[in-house]
Amino acid sequence: MSDEIQPPNRPDDESDDEGRADSGLPPELQEIFENLTGGPVPPEIAGLMSNLGLDKMDPEVIQQAMGQVQSMMASGGPGMFGNLFGSDSSSGGVDEQAALTAARAVLEGAAAAGRTADEVEDSAAREVSDAVRIASLWVDDATSLPPHTAWAHAWTPQNWTEETMPLWSELVGPVARGLAGALSQASTSQFERLTGGGDLPPELEQLLPPGMDPSMVMGQMEGMLERMSAGMFSTQLGQAVGTLSQEILTGSDVGLPLVPDDHVVLLPTAIEELAAGLSVDPAEMRLYLAVREVARTRLFAQVPWLGPQVLAAVRDYAADISFDLDGIESQMRDVDLHDPQALQSALSGSLFAPTPSAAQERALDRLETSLALIEGWVDVVAEQATAAHLPNGAALAEAIRRRRASGGPAEKVFRGLVGLDLRPRRLRDAANLFKAMEDRHGRSARDEVWNHPDVAPQSGDLDDPLGYVERFGAPPSDDFDAELARLLGESGAGESGPGEPGVGESGAGDGGEAPDAPDEPR
Repeated sequence: MSDEIQPPNRPDDESDDEGRADSGLPPELQEIFENLTGGPVPPEIAGLMSNLGLDKMDPEVIQQAMGQVQSMMASGGPGMFGNLFGSDSSSGGVDEQAALTAARAVLEGAAAAGRTADEVEDSAAREVSDAVRIASLWVDDATSLPPHTAWAHAWTPQNWTEETMPLWSELVGPVARGLAGALSQASTSQFERLTGGGDLPPELEQLLPPGMDPSMVMGQMEGMLERMSAGMFSTQLGQAVGTLSQEILTGSDVGLPLVPDDHVVLLPTAIEELAAGLSVDPAEMRLYLAVREVARTRLFAQVPWLGPQVLAAVRDYAADISFDLDGIESQMRDVDLHDPQALQSALSGSLFAPTPSAAQERALDRLETSLALIEGWVDVVAEQATAAHLPNGAALAEAIRRRRASGGPAEKVFRGLVGLDLRPRRLRDAANLFKAMEDRHGRSARDEVWNHPDVAPQSGDLDDPLGYVERFGAPPSDDFDAELARLLGESGAGESGPGEPGVGESGAGDGGEAPDAPDEPR
């Protein structure tokens, strides 16, 4: 900020074509201010904006950021500064509409370059429908989980973006709010250093409306900075999801339940491009991916606790996110806040990568384990479902495995927006566990591990899959059986009904040591 703040030089009688008094600011910025405040830009505020460099910012970036302020402050208090800066401390989350606008801009650019299609051709939609129908029959023979009502959908990247953006916004919302708060704290520290912790400089204080307490200025400026940070983060989210949508092959390709479980979604254009890159038959690739998506969708539909548990792990991680305030403050000294690209770069840099807390480490462990188990189970089911039908099934499975191991789409999005660095290192361990379960106890037992979260394998079980397999099938001890009968007051109460995890499936060992308490029998 310069030592002296003066309104820009301008003739008093100069006006634009619409009769708007010329403040010396770009017409777009004048219009935004007038929409927010209901009046023209006073000379003093025009001078302040000019000295802050807002007149040099990209009007489109200002429009996006201030549009968020306008929507959030629609119910704000009266007064010019109150309308402009607001007083809602709960703001700073993701603006879903701004994120969608940014994502659509990415996709429009891709469409103009011929990389994506605006709509799915009827022939491609029929091919997807046929592939899903055949895949469902094959999966029926490869799992004991019953089929559920689901419909085939052929989507474009834009369809996928629009359908999944609400959930993306919810998942990364805590990160956006944490980042906005961190930037606000860093700016407060800089402001206090500038003023020496005392009063406002006279040249700034004289710009305040009559009767306004100077101590309110910093709080209002913090609110505006939080909203602008949230607007930029929302734009960054939209760009990331828009880019991600061009790599997606199926609706739940990232391993998260991003689409309804009654949808089996394939993206035909992306599948054809992948098949061409691997020099394989597109129809065979489409069938293989349809099998994987049908299996994954069936798993989420028939195991109602699984999807919420995965999403809860992401939320728990994001809710406890923290930022390096000292690092942010240091970086803020070097970042030109008048340059949106510079601030955008800082927002996406390692500066804002959180240091995982103990709670985050636990959430990350749960998430990694859940995703490994989901994809490991899908690997095993897809291998069995396609073995007798697709001559190149094993090669297709290896191609998908390598694509995932090289850093799949989910890993890129999480690393950039949430700080999660998901590694596929445990997928083979999970697949080996499910294969061992089937070899030792049969296919039904392999699928029964999903009966309850307490029965499902945990992180430690992936380190010792054979140990888990043996514990899963171990008979309950006599002492435990007798104690359970005594508590229930009836003989044989330890037996489980159809679909219920049995006592022997709760993890009891061969000795007399009691396992974790089972669920209350129904």
